[in-house]
Amino acid sequence: MPLLIAFDSTQQALRAEMLLEYADIEIDICPTPKEITAGCALSIAFPHEELTQVKHIIVSENVEIRGLFEKTADGYAQI
Repeated sequence: MPLLIAFDSTQQALRAEMLLEYADIEIDICPTPKEITAGCALSIAFPHEELTQVKHIIVSENVEIRGLFEKTADGYAQI
């Protein structure tokens, strides 16, 4: 099950998309699920096994995110 990054701005979502693609991380742009309150309608899904590298890129490039989420039986939980 993929993890999601939610954003407060479209600009940060597009910036993260570019950085993650450059790092050869397989991502999907998807609508932000309604269970996640965020300022941006776009989220990025990525494989669970890429979590460490994704976190490193977000921190080192100062990407502003709403949070990292995983799908649970009840919806989405922040990780």
